[in-house]
Amino acid sequence: MAAGWEVEEEFIAPSGTAVSALEPTVLSDAALQRVATTESPRPNVAVVRRRSWPALDSFDCVVVLDRLADPGNLGTLIRSAEAAGIDAVVVTPGTVDAFAPKSVRSSAGAVFHVPVIEAGIDEVGAHGFSLIATSSHRGDDHRRADWSGRVALVLGNEAHGVDVEATRWVRIEHRGRAESLNVAMAGTLLLFSMSDARSAANNTAK
Repeated sequence: MAAGWEVEEEFIAPSGTAVSALEPTVLSDAALQRVATTESPRPNVAVVRRRSWPALDSFDCVVVLDRLADPGNLGTLIRSAEAAGIDAVVVTPGTVDAFAPKSVRSSAGAVFHVPVIEAGIDEVGAHGFSLIATSSHRGDDHRRADWSGRVALVLGNEAHGVDVEATRWVRIEHRGRAESLNVAMAGTLLLFSMSDARSAANNTAK
């Protein structure tokens, strides 16, 4: 509601209090337990109308989540993208549903504040974005990478990584023996690195 989404229906527990302007439907505690997706649901459940977002042409800095399979990783990366001030999140065909219950919970509400757009990687490239792909062993160190222009950071499937003809590659330098990082952890670090570099460049230009 704070993000401006339209609530179509609200359901509350007998002890709950309505938070929308609608007349709520009261559910028994047992019924609420059955329809909710958590073991200890909160007393308010709502059906919310999916909103539309501007076209990709409206954005300059996006993250592309390509074929992610874990809704927890997806939600975490949406949360990180919103926190880093990224313009939009693009999910490709084959990626888990961004509005699956676990994805929404993992996003901690960020899914309602940052545009989430479904599109293929080719479509992102066709809109003029440089595709910056991630690797554990090649490319520029993310702290010295070129993040200028209209850029799309591409994060790939947990098991198979990124499979894309990238404009350029970036890596996170490892000091230990781990071969790679979890995609949500690596993506969070890279999103803030990209955001910080772009902010610094804008401040210098001013």
